[in-house]
Amino acid sequence: MELMVLLNALITRLLFVLHSLIGVWRVTAVKKEPMYWLLALLNLLLCLETGLTLKFKQGRGYKWFSPAIFLYLICIVPSLWLLEIHHGTQYCGNEPGAVQVNVSNQDFNQSRESSHGIEGTDHHIIQTAKVFVNQLSTICETVWTLALHQTFLLLLVVGRWLLPIGVEITRDQLSQLLLMFVGTAADILEFASETLDIEDVRKNYVLINAILAVWTWSMLQFPLDLAVQHIGCKPSTSARRIPSLLLCRYSAELWNIGVSLFIQDGPFFIVRSILMGHFRIFNQMLVFFTAKNILVVTLQLYRLAVITLDFRATVLQKRRKGEVCCCPCEPYEARAHATGHQENEMKEFVAFPPKEESQTPLEDH
Repeated sequence: MELMVLLNALITRLLFVLHSLIGVWRVTAVKKEPMYWLLALLNLLLCLETGLTLKFKQGRGYKWFSPAIFLYLICIVPSLWLLEIHHGTQYCGNEPGAVQVNVSNQDFNQSRESSHGIEGTDHHIIQTAKVFVNQLSTICETVWTLALHQTFLLLLVVGRWLLPIGVEITRDQLSQLLLMFVGTAADILEFASETLDIEDVRKNYVLINAILAVWTWSMLQFPLDLAVQHIGCKPSTSARRIPSLLLCRYSAELWNIGVSLFIQDGPFFIVRSILMGHFRIFNQMLVFFTAKNILVVTLQLYRLAVITLDFRATVLQKRRKGEVCCCPCEPYEARAHATGHQENEMKEFVAFPPKEESQTPLEDH
């Protein structure tokens, strides 16, 4: 096992565990009930996955699916649900925050002087840590929750980058996947923060649960790598099985369209439409992002129609020529170019046959 693969696998999962523990700590601090520390037991699943991956996969990833990302979602999502449902009433203002920081700095200086005079360096480190934790606790709950959302989505992208890749995915595909994840994470963060910050939404617990359910549903696309990988075509796939051929040829594109329609933009559009149509909630940003979701869904449907018509035209053209469709995983243009290149080579081979061995002058005579 390579050293860098081992370090990347362990460091990434350690970051996942630390972030989920911070979320559990915030839940216990907000709820003021120690029993919520039981949520930390979910990290045992991530530890078990780490051991199995190191033993059977030598630290590398799996094809099409990332168990580490999926288990990280299981560890952190319950904490974010509880924090959003609680939605603390602590006031977030500039002046109170400045007062809290000044008090914390004063406490820090007092603890440093007392530690130097009484018990030395070890006591000083402990007191410094306590003051730092107390200073973090003074931050209002809404800021804490938003920060956990932001770091959660950033850590998903960075963690997927640091996790060792398997032999089935190339680095070029990984770079494309990470760029997709960055845009997806931004849209998901905007959806959660923009809808849950509406006062009328906060007064309706059914709406809060519905929005969090859609938010959780949209997070399920992160453990999957189907957006950049094509499904392998079996040799037995025939030209008569049109759906199978279409799926083989455009698997990545169809997955992206399906994610947009059924996991992200489609559900987001439905939620925002319900907020505006049924609950009569209107603001400038809500109207703008609803229009954006409509545009994205329309473009995805247009893309689906273009793919279907192009594939149908390709199949009809191959049938008219009396050719049997080869592996449809490759685009038709690439296969046509390769076929034309082979035909040109064959023509050159026929036009210029191999030279026979030259005869000696004695044989000619």
